[in-house]
Amino acid sequence: MDTDKLRSFLQTQAAPVAELLCDLIRFPSTVGNEGPVVEYMAEKFAGLADTVERVPIPEDIKDDPDYSFPLRGLEYGGRPNLRVIKRGTGSGNSVIFNTHVDVVPPSQQHEKAFQPGIVDGVIVGRGACDAKGQIATLYALLLALDGLDVELGGDIDVHLVIEEEIGGNGTVAMMRQQPAADAAIVMEPTDFAIMPQVRGAVWFEVTCYGQSGHSGAPGGTVSALLKAIEVIRIFTDYHDRALAESRGKFPLFDEFDDPAPLTIGQLEAGEWPSVTPDRATFAGLLGLMPDRTKEQMMEELQEVLRTQGDEWLAEHSDIEFTYRHDANVIPEDHPLVKQLQQACGEVGRTPRVSAMTASCDAWLYNNQLKIPTVVFGPGELGVAHGNREQIRLGDILTAAEVLVHFLRDWCGSRA
Repeated sequence: MDTDKLRSFLQTQAAPVAELLCDLIRFPSTVGNEGPVVEYMAEKFAGLADTVERVPIPEDIKDDPDYSFPLRGLEYGGRPNLRVIKRGTGSGNSVIFNTHVDVVPPSQQHEKAFQPGIVDGVIVGRGACDAKGQIATLYALLLALDGLDVELGGDIDVHLVIEEEIGGNGTVAMMRQQPAADAAIVMEPTDFAIMPQVRGAVWFEVTCYGQSGHSGAPGGTVSALLKAIEVIRIFTDYHDRALAESRGKFPLFDEFDDPAPLTIGQLEAGEWPSVTPDRATFAGLLGLMPDRTKEQMMEELQEVLRTQGDEWLAEHSDIEFTYRHDANVIPEDHPLVKQLQQACGEVGRTPRVSAMTASCDAWLYNNQLKIPTVVFGPGELGVAHGNREQIRLGDILTAAEVLVHFLRDWCGSRA
């Protein structure tokens, strides 16, 4: 494939790709509101693929053992996944591309989050890189394959899913249909790093109970808030031990000081400053390294909660798990990784290989369907979910160029 011809063609598509991403940002597709984005992309992909299929999600997905973070009153009517298939001749390897249409809600300080802007080739707005910029990359990829009459040997199977941000329920639903492929690439903002190893995560909610009373009679009170703080200390000690035990086993993670952090994101307690609270609840997540399964981590957190505090805490605390992702690993010299490295090099990008210190849907393809999986995409994870979320239009086009080169060799092609 002529590299200059491919790059020139993608440059001619810069305006429609930017327009598509800006349109996507305008949809406030937080969880429960993804339907319009799916419909929009179904129309955009029409004519660029052999199959564009809206895949309904059954209500009984809530009974699936991998279902995460159930939200009360949330129904699935009008919120399907989208599956887009471009068929090859059958003579090459196939690949699944996965990314998500949902976004996290903007903070109160993020004004005009769903009003996109373009400044010096940088597109800003909620979802710009996580992950609507990834959708735009796949759109540019299919535009290039169509516009340059590239015939692939293997199939491309694109999965645009809902509810990734609350645990991957959209991808869980896709998994239950047993899609098959020789590789999977989950599109997330990695700044072109190829990530064959991804940590998992367990989200939890802990409730501690106490004995309320007036501040003037402290002898008969037990502060649920102080008990919650004690649990946070216990979980911190557990995190430190678990991380130390993982060191040296997965060298790609060892370059990071804390690749599997403990994060406490919410804490609620008390109704009045001078009354000891009788209930405190905090929620957070703990990163999961590949030497533990999510089941092991949940069991160990329950065990330290029972045994590492005092007798009151053991008898007056509960823990609930709301989001459960295993880590996933393939060797850093796997052919999928090598092929992507070569493709990056061909467009002038340093072919970096690293580990992902966040969790995503990659484990479902890699662990459950046994499809070798990496995470890859344009954009920087550091600005995702924040007030400065953005992505360079040039990086989207370069990523599409990388993927065309990858498909040429992975799937086999004639152009």
